Amino acid sequence: MTRASVSGPSDQCVRNDVYAAMCPCRDMLDLLANKWSALAIGILEETPHRFGELRRLLEGVSPKALSQTLKRLESQNLVTRTVYAEVPARVEYSLTDLGRSAAVPLRSLREWVEANAGTG
Repeated sequence: MTRASVSGPSDQCVRNDVYAAMCPCRDMLDLLANKWSALAIGILEETPHRFGELRRLLEGVSPKALSQTLKRLESQNLVTRTVYAEVPARVEYSLTDLGRSAAVPLRSLREWVEANAGTG
């Protein structure tokens, strides 16, 4: 939907219009536009990982930022957290089907950034 096709007050959400101020779509856009989300999804695209592995692979992320990111991804059904009944307990994070579908455009964005960063 293009912005020109939207009618009505701008503070109401018209079905899935990210340009509308009150559209819940913006929460998902905000989450996916976050660098830690985009990078975590990229890592989880290959295989599930434990928190410590993610932290090691995401250079520069603080434990707090990673924890908050994973919780937000889980709350939007992009990531699933699986606790295995072992001693000590093992927790793994993996992408859901929705997360795998989000990974496709995010991969393209990461590749574009790697190819074009510093060329401007």
